[in-house]
Amino acid sequence: MTFFKSMLTGTLAAATLGSAALAADDTIKVGVLHSLSGTMAISETTLKDTMLMLIEQQNAKGGLLGKQLEAVVVDPASDWPLFAEKARELLTVHNVDVIYGNWTSVSRKSVLPVIEELNGLLFYPVQYEGEESSKNVFYTGAAPNQQAIPATDYFLDELGIEKFALLGTDYVYPRTTNNILESYLKGKGIAAEDIFVNYTPFGHSDWSKIVADVVALGADGKKVGVISTINGDANIGFYKELAAAGISADDIPVVAFSVGEEELSGLDTSNLVGHLAAWNYFMSADTPENAEFIKTWHAFIGDDKRVTNDPMEAHYIGFNMWVAAVEAAGTTDVDAVRAEMYGQEFPNLTGGTAVMGVNHHLSKPVLIGEIQADGQFDIISETDPVPGDAWTDFLPESAVLESDWKDLGCGMYNTETKTCVQILSNY
Repeated sequence: MTFFKSMLTGTLAAATLGSAALAADDTIKVGVLHSLSGTMAISETTLKDTMLMLIEQQNAKGGLLGKQLEAVVVDPASDWPLFAEKARELLTVHNVDVIYGNWTSVSRKSVLPVIEELNGLLFYPVQYEGEESSKNVFYTGAAPNQQAIPATDYFLDELGIEKFALLGTDYVYPRTTNNILESYLKGKGIAAEDIFVNYTPFGHSDWSKIVADVVALGADGKKVGVISTINGDANIGFYKELAAAGISADDIPVVAFSVGEEELSGLDTSNLVGHLAAWNYFMSADTPENAEFIKTWHAFIGDDKRVTNDPMEAHYIGFNMWVAAVEAAGTTDVDAVRAEMYGQEFPNLTGGTAVMGVNHHLSKPVLIGEIQADGQFDIISETDPVPGDAWTDFLPESAVLESDWKDLGCGMYNTETKTCVQILSNY
């Protein structure tokens, strides 16, 4: 249907408009760094397609600074060291002006030293654990205070959960997020023995014992809830085991941060009705902006059954903010564009406006959705826009830290000592 899609025939592809290849100086290159194979392909391939759609739209408007945009797509194949290699390739071989990519925090951590060394610019579209602020990354997904903390509050305040099972995939995002949540829950009066934490590898498939352990947690009659930071295709096995064990959302509700419409589209959701997810966007959001976005997506992808999801919206917002910043700067130079990003505003798809803060995080509403039989979410809770916080208030060592790249030139500023702790992201 589009020229872009016809070009994607290998692990590396360049997508351009026109019948002939354009000289390097005639295009603005956009790197797309998403896994198209391996355990994370279930989630990330859609984000590659989203970027191609956004680039095609911008080129149809006349491009940017009088040039066409060219997508350079690479496949880091769910291999975390390969993410760093592919990021270096994008910046040094293909000379891209900006990169959109990553899903997992372990892949982002792999890429960070490369991006900072070469002064690249990365837009990261997925919820993450916080405890980071790089001058070379704009975090368009959710920080913990925009997803994990509000979801936990919902469990405590609305569902009366008394015991918590924190189930996660074994990497930095779940471990750091759960560390924050443990501290937060204890501050709310939840006893340590009422918090069960378990980590499993990427692609984990045998969930019978873990589900049994979660059930056993409520043997004393206290209400149990699961906060899930399980990622990738491991979610399929987890939810299937829940269903096989006859556990409904009324029995033990689950709130997930990495399960959205895309993941549910490959599942029988009949037994998952009532379980929850916390995101900043759902396809079911009833706004004119979202209706138009869905229509455009279906036309681009050529399949009216393909869903939209939260990280797609994050790329949509991040891309359009970058376009506006480039236009304001009159150049794609990273430092100049960065300076124009602060305070950028763009309508989100759920109503309202996303605003980019000086800490490289967006202000965005927090939504909690309930899984329906058709794999969509009934939005049962929505907040006003919440500014993303790079450093959590719920860990003592982080509560004193602030990120301000505009005025302080520092992503890790200690408000007590009035000093910049460090500039580069080896946090």
